[in-house]
Amino acid sequence: MVTHNDPLEAQITQWRTWLQRRPAIRTADVEELEGHLRDQVAALVDAGLAADEAFLVAVKRLGNLDAVSREFAREHSERLWKQLVVSPGADHEARKTTRMETLVVIGLAAAAGMAVKLPELFGYPHIGSGEGLFDSKAPYFPNLSLFVFPFLAGYFAWKRRLNRTGCVRLALAFTTAALVVNAFPFTPAGHTWTLAALHLPIALWLAVGVAYTGGRWRDGRRRMDFVRFSGELFIYYVLMALGGGVLTGFTVGMFAAIGADVKWFATQWLLPCGAMGAVIVGAWLVEAKQSVIENMAPVLTRLFTPLFAAVLIAFLATMVWTGSGINVDREVLIGFDLLLALVLGLLLYAVSARDPHAPPDAFDGLQLLLVVSALVVDGVALAAIAGRISEFGFSPNRVAALGENLILLVNLAWSAWLYARFLSGRGTFSALERWQTDYLPVYAVWAGFVVVAFPPLFGYV
Repeated sequence: MVTHNDPLEAQITQWRTWLQRRPAIRTADVEELEGHLRDQVAALVDAGLAADEAFLVAVKRLGNLDAVSREFAREHSERLWKQLVVSPGADHEARKTTRMETLVVIGLAAAAGMAVKLPELFGYPHIGSGEGLFDSKAPYFPNLSLFVFPFLAGYFAWKRRLNRTGCVRLALAFTTAALVVNAFPFTPAGHTWTLAALHLPIALWLAVGVAYTGGRWRDGRRRMDFVRFSGELFIYYVLMALGGGVLTGFTVGMFAAIGADVKWFATQWLLPCGAMGAVIVGAWLVEAKQSVIENMAPVLTRLFTPLFAAVLIAFLATMVWTGSGINVDREVLIGFDLLLALVLGLLLYAVSARDPHAPPDAFDGLQLLLVVSALVVDGVALAAIAGRISEFGFSPNRVAALGENLILLVNLAWSAWLYARFLSGRGTFSALERWQTDYLPVYAVWAGFVVVAFPPLFGYV
């Protein structure tokens, strides 16, 4: 029989605490598992192991906490739906915290929704009129991220209890961004105006990441958590956007059936305010449910990795067969950069969901094929951009495209090298994971440089 010595009890208490944080597992389940754990420890001690060694072996036999949580979720699937509102085993204090967070989220979502209407108070046309979003006479397009990202960062600063210094730095970052995009004498709808509007969200997403990590951005694990969050938020947002589109269509149709025209309400209020507020609500849902249901981004990664690899290989084969080069028009370059960014996203989410200690498998080989194909496409695009610059000289769009493709090239090339080393048994998967998280700030720094430095460098045209 095991004596309840202090070191062993401390280990069991720590294990029980971690298990209680799993929403799919109730208090009674924890007690049952603890009973099994103590029986295992007792049997191992009787067999001659020390208490601490017996504890480690017993925990290993029970399985890791994620596996235990998933098993209980499968056996008691009805709990998951209840947990979409509040954890059934939550005590009064937990319910109080949940209610407080709900109120904070609703308030921030409403504030983000109203922020997009602020320009109208200064005489600008509403977002649903004329050119609307992309009207160079209205400030919506370059300020889109400023209508919502400060509130999203505020939510995480509140939730993570970010210190005062961190909050001040975030406020300075958003204030500086607002001054740059609104005070610079841009040529209306000019190249630098468009580049600043496109790159500002990338730069400010790093500020959101700092708030998400509670100011501990240097921790690689927290950066990877932010990567996972970003992917899940994108999926949740798309789903909410589809639902919002259906809701808007039904609303307009029903009122039209009784002779009432509510299109003005849908275009001027429902869609713009809902689009901003949905970002906050989506972030809240990801935060609340990330430990209850399986993350969707890694699942979609496994589905789309072979499809993207096939498309890239087919594109390269067609280009060689026809002898055609890449058209370097702005829209085409944006499309290629988005494609390469999606490839990196697939790589990131495959990395985030993989056990770094597991041996290489066929999917790893497919990932390497995808990265190498993207690397070749990026090289071809860079050659086309360089040729265009040598022929027609520098322009804001060409220089921005050159910088972005060089940054992508470095990431893809080193990722391919690290992946190849892992597949050949000469490197570890953790090295690839560290490389991806360490490289994230490079994108934000370049985006910030485009927003702040390009306008004066190219005369605000």
